[in-house]
Amino acid sequence: MQRALLISVLILSSCGLVYELLAGTVASYLLGETVTQFSLVIGVYLFSMGIGSWLSRYLIEDLIPKFLDVELALGLLGGFSAAILFLSFGQTRIFQIPLFSIVVAVGTLVGMEIPLLLRILKNKLGFRDMVSKVLSLDYAGALLASLAFPIFFAPKLGMVRTSFFFGLLNAGTALWGTFVLPLSEKHKNLLRAKSALVLTLLGLGFAFSEMITYYSEENLFSDEIIYSKQTNFQKIIVTRYKSELRLFLNGHLQFSSRDEYRYHETLAHPALLSHPNPKRVLVLGGGDGLAVREILKHPSVESITLVDLDPEMTRIFSEQPVLTEINGSSLKNPKVKVQNADAFLWLEESGPVFDVVLIDFPDPSNFSIGKLYSTAFYRSLKRRLNEFSVVEIQSTSPLFARMSFWCVEATLKESGFNTRALHVYVPSFGEWGFILGSVGKLGGYRKDLPVGLKFLNETELKSISEFPQDMSRVPTEPNRLDNQSLVRYYDQEWNRILD
Repeated sequence: MQRALLISVLILSSCGLVYELLAGTVASYLLGETVTQFSLVIGVYLFSMGIGSWLSRYLIEDLIPKFLDVELALGLLGGFSAAILFLSFGQTRIFQIPLFSIVVAVGTLVGMEIPLLLRILKNKLGFRDMVSKVLSLDYAGALLASLAFPIFFAPKLGMVRTSFFFGLLNAGTALWGTFVLPLSEKHKNLLRAKSALVLTLLGLGFAFSEMITYYSEENLFSDEIIYSKQTNFQKIIVTRYKSELRLFLNGHLQFSSRDEYRYHETLAHPALLSHPNPKRVLVLGGGDGLAVREILKHPSVESITLVDLDPEMTRIFSEQPVLTEINGSSLKNPKVKVQNADAFLWLEESGPVFDVVLIDFPDPSNFSIGKLYSTAFYRSLKRRLNEFSVVEIQSTSPLFARMSFWCVEATLKESGFNTRALHVYVPSFGEWGFILGSVGKLGGYRKDLPVGLKFLNETELKSISEFPQDMSRVPTEPNRLDNQSLVRYYDQEWNRILD
């Protein structure tokens, strides 16, 4: 019995931590604000564990059957947790109610486990051995789960299937307990029947996980989903309405094929036309290849290096016909070299100097992205530039996130760049902004605009640098790694708009 219970500790602690990680990840995916959501989920979960520990004192008799009942309840609730959260998001205006109801319920059940186990084992082990063995296995199980969840389960199985998998593991451990733990025939038969029911429900959930995921995403996105993939780094979804395609990363719109040319022409051509003879171009982010498509319209460009973190992004935009039609198969062009790497680390390596750098990262909605808009990042970038090099950065909306936009400019200035702010109206996004920068003097634009542009011309090149009063410069702190002021501005401003 002792060995069986200790093995159970290892398995069950893994399950308990995965349920916590699932809740935090789903909340971050659906609500944004990664740090805030994880902090709230972890805090409420730990508090609920304390409630569970306190409630366990009222379980006095038949501790082993009660312990197995707790495991079955935890397997059922934890197993269905991700499915419930995804399905409820499109059905309720206050998503925090189902989210924290599940977190509290799961945390309370997890909090009951260790006190019950300690009381069951107290006659089998001395106090010192009992506590040290149980807690060491509990922490070891948590470590295994924390490593396996981001590396294997989330990218390979997805959130919904992962929750059902660990629910099955939880309930299966309870069923195994009915064979190895001392139980009366009455308790044994009842618990096996309960286990069979719970395992059947979870097995059906696992089998239909893809359908559940598809239905929940259909509720989140009004258009037909033609591609959906959870990678090691993000959730990629491509939707289609008639001839219009839209790309979403972690639920946030990245482009619409109906008007993306306004965004990408403004991202690429002002920088390229600010350099006297651009030959070597670097693109950081932009794994969709749309910025690369615009760069290839300049005949002077001899090589383009694209650095994007997610290999799945660059793969689908290199291979899927419906997507390569949009980017003109730009990522397959012989001038283009694709590297899948963390841009922050990639810049730290010694390498070539570039004439033009286009930075097309997602908005700074969390600290992991915010570091890519920091003084540390821009100073590292300067090592890949010379006095004539030009940089252009997508910088969120100067209308909806005014302080965030000007914070990017202030950060670039703090890093030793001369700057020029730009903005453009993109119907899918509204007003959107870019910051042009150079280590040397930032001059005017060359007159040789590429042929075939849909939006930019000489008149528009002048107008995009003129800002009305409601988007004009406001004082902000530069964004540094140790303060991440940009992420704070961004959260405050976009939350105010979305609320």
